[in-house]
Order: sequence, then C-alpha cells, then structure tokens
Amino acid sequence: MRVFGQVTAAMLVVAASQLVAGQAQKPDPAAILAATRQALGGEQKLEAIKTFTVTGRTRKISGENLIPVEFEISVELPGKYVRKDEIPAQESAPSSNGFNGDGLVQIPPPDTGPGPAMPMPPAAAAGGRAAPPPPTPEQLQQQRASARAARVLTIKQDFARLTLGMFAKSFDAYPLTFSYFGEAEAPQGKADVLDVKGAGNFTARLLIYSDSHLPIMLSWQTPPTNVVMLAPGQPKPATLQPGAVVVTAPAPPAADAPQADKDKYTKDVADLRRKTMTETKIEHRLYYQDYRDNDGVQFPFRLRRAIGGDTIEETTFDRFNLNAKINPKKFEVVK
Repeated sequence: MRVFGQVTAAMLVVAASQLVAGQAQKPDPAAILAATRQALGGEQKLEAIKTFTVTGRTRKISGENLIPVEFEISVELPGKYVRKDEIPAQESAPSSNGFNGDGLVQIPPPDTGPGPAMPMPPAAAAGGRAAPPPPTPEQLQQQRASARAARVLTIKQDFARLTLGMFAKSFDAYPLTFSYFGEAEAPQGKADVLDVKGAGNFTARLLIYSDSHLPIMLSWQTPPTNVVMLAPGQPKPATLQPGAVVVTAPAPPAADAPQADKDKYTKDVADLRRKTMTETKIEHRLYYQDYRDNDGVQFPFRLRRAIGGDTIEETTFDRFNLNAKINPKKFEVVK
C-alpha cells in the first residue's frame, strides 16, 4: 500500500489550496457550472445524452495488496445506474450494485442467507433481568428496508461524484445544491471552488479550473476509518490503513491499582477513542483527469481517489458509449 501511495505522491499535490472566502461579491455558481458544461461539450450535446455505458479497470488497495478490478458501468439518466465488478485474480462471481429510482440493484441480492432462527426463550441476564426478545418478522423487515435505503443512498452519492466530473450538474435521482466558496491556487492555475450538498449529509467541494473550466477534483471529509490507540512510548505502526489515525492513550494504572481506577482507565480510553472518531475528519479526494473528446463531449478517462495522503484507487475508462440501448434487466430491483 505504501509503495502505491509513494509512486503517486507528487500527483496528489493539486496545491496547498489557499481558499479565499467571504468576498464582497461572490461569483454565481450557476454561471461557473454553465461555463463548465460549455467546456464539456455544450448544453445541447450534454442534454442529448440519455444513456451511457463504459468499461474500464480499477486498481485498488486492499490491505497490503493491489487488487485489479474490471468493471462495466451502465447509466440511464436521470435515475438508473449500475456498476458490475469482476476481480480476475479471484474465483468469485461478478457483483453488481446500483439503483433504479429508490430501489436497490444488487447481484448477488442481499438477504440471501437463511431466515432468522426460531425464537428461543429469553435467557436470564445479570441481575435476574431477561434478555431482550429477538426481533419480530415485522421488525426484521423494517431493518432490511432501512439497510437497503442506506445502501441506495451510498450508491447515489458515488453516482454523484462520478457524474459531477462528466456533466457538472446533478440529476433528479440525487439532487445537489451548489454555492460559491472561494478560489484555490494550484500549480496548473487558479480554480473556482464550489460547496456541494445533498441528502444524507453529503457535503463536498468541487474545484473547477478558472481558465479551462474543466473540473479538477472533488473533496469531502469523513470520520477516521480506524483509531489506533498506542500506549505511552509505543512506536507508531510501520503501516496504517488509509484514513486511520494514531492516538497515544494515557498511561494505564499499576497492576495492583484498585479496580475502580482500572475501570475508570478503561472508560477514559473508550471516551478518547469516541472523541477522536467524532471530532477528527479525514479528507477524501477524487481527481478528474485525462479529459478527451468522446463523440463531441469531454469526459475524464482517468479517476484517482485518495484518503489523506494515500492514493487508494486508480481508475481508467475505455470509450464511453453514448445513447446505446441498455438491457432493462440490468436495472432490475431486488425483490
């Protein structure tokens, strides 16, 4: 993982982004996006795109390994999207994830395992209290529906990140709002920075070159992927999962300390971990690169995704096929 990150470290520096906010007269974000859509091919050509499919390859980090993934993306605008992934190095079958309206598209489908076991009599808990009863079938159904809705929301956010670099707009499937934040200085020139917001606490910043009007990057923040707690004096691990943070815990009490002190120490460490997860933010970046002409429109043919200072994915697209008929079965919703 570290080698992959070091190879691309120089490419990760778009700039020490010096953002100038709070200007007296802020530029109109709609005008900036209109100029971007003109640079991408013009309103008429972009609006004429009703479907597109594209194949390609993604190299992604998994632990210490670099995993190649072959994929096919199929989109029927404004509300149907599916990505099919296949990992040549593994014997597993291809998998698909997407949405059709608010319905989940997923192969293999979720909830394919055996149903819940027959309820057992509540076991006696500490203090003589009975353990909570197992969920009812109605509660299980609600839990599964909630999990599917959350999965659809996550996929729609990925769809938005992809299409912002292609169309510089949002679609009815996942509406976004845009506001002007400021200006960034980059080695390649100045960039306008727009704040982007959507459902599910989606908040990001879209950087667009001021001269070429092409998107550069989308950045957003999330809590750490993990909090590594170290004892005082313990060395930092040689490798860390991208997005993980390291925190030094307070010194533990002596082995012969009262149990109350040990319990307090355990609580303090848990509170420190929870506080770190809540208050620390890790930056994610998606870079749009290698814009090329594709039937009169400019699409990015490479994407690079980074967490903090580590590149975790590099994606290369083949030719985008525009307005080709897509088999409706690809968008079948999980029953």
